[in-house]
Amino acid sequence: MDASIALILLQDGCVTGAVYALLAIGLVLVFSVTRVIFIPQGEMVTYAALTIAGLQINVFPVVIYLQIVLGLYIFGLEAYSALQHARLQQDQKNSQSHISQGMLSPPSSSLGNSHRAGRIGHSLAGSFSLYVLYPVVLCTGLRLFAAQYSFVDLDLSTQVILTLMLVAPLGPMLYKTVFEPLSDASILILLIVSVALHLSLMGVGLWMFGAEGGRSKSLLDIRLDWGVFTMSGQSLFVVLSCLVIMVMISLFFYFTMTGKALKATAINRLGASLMGIRVKRAGQIAFLLAALLGAFSGILIGPITTVYYDSGFIIGLKGFVGAILGGLAGYPLAAAGALLVGLMEAYISFWASAYKEVWVFALIIPVLMWRSFKHPQLLEEDESL
Repeated sequence: MDASIALILLQDGCVTGAVYALLAIGLVLVFSVTRVIFIPQGEMVTYAALTIAGLQINVFPVVIYLQIVLGLYIFGLEAYSALQHARLQQDQKNSQSHISQGMLSPPSSSLGNSHRAGRIGHSLAGSFSLYVLYPVVLCTGLRLFAAQYSFVDLDLSTQVILTLMLVAPLGPMLYKTVFEPLSDASILILLIVSVALHLSLMGVGLWMFGAEGGRSKSLLDIRLDWGVFTMSGQSLFVVLSCLVIMVMISLFFYFTMTGKALKATAINRLGASLMGIRVKRAGQIAFLLAALLGAFSGILIGPITTVYYDSGFIIGLKGFVGAILGGLAGYPLAAAGALLVGLMEAYISFWASAYKEVWVFALIIPVLMWRSFKHPQLLEEDESL
């Protein structure tokens, strides 16, 4: 291997490692806030990559139909829950009126009932706007646009924004549909559910996009030459975009109340809830950010490689390896671990391309061994059981 080949492999490793870093950060965020290992994040990658590739050949983005189905289910579930809660309160009121018969009537609580009904109505109106009205309006607008114009006529930045609007909302929708009812379950159960959700979304992806792969256009179509070192504009755009996003995430966590609430929830869920932080809302925000990172990763990786409906599992799993190397605890360590995964994959593919996946996933073994030696009390507890 000469210097030019080493530089090319270094460039490829940094580019793929930057994408894996975004996925690793999303995985760490979701796991720290909700204890869910978000395996379906890989599907956010494939959905976004295939959606923007479809827009560039004038294919209607059918992923909006998945939003509508999930939104209707969530709103129906919340409406049913509100109805059950109202019936329970009415039954309690009737029982109290029977007990108070023959005694002085209690003070009227019509004001409290009207306030409670208004609060429930406001909550249902917000849920309807977010989960039903938003996808229906977006779908109607896309249909009207497709009837007169072509998605190919949209500029690249508009296609990127539209793809994020179509894919990113799936994160909180999946959380409310699948994981929020299991918020008190063990990590093992959440992992099993996450794997099942991944398999379901992969089948849905096959139905929406078909078995053929897709590849989108380059986001920055230039080429930079520095002597023997050549770098494409797409690679430069990927690296710079990932760096900017990481800086923005750091600023979000340190200077916004929402970011601080997410950090508090990640440190102590019970303590955060006692301090007035809505833990379920924090979970929705965490899934939204993770889906947003996954969708943007798909947009970045789309021009680099051909993406298929089942490509997200391997891509997401490599981000998971990077998160494991970082201990599933800190964002900088997760990003560094993902960068190591990208570099190792690039250099091993040069010497033994058939075994690059094996070597990448084998990185988990020494990390697990090191953690077992660092925390021997876990082994002692298992032996005592």
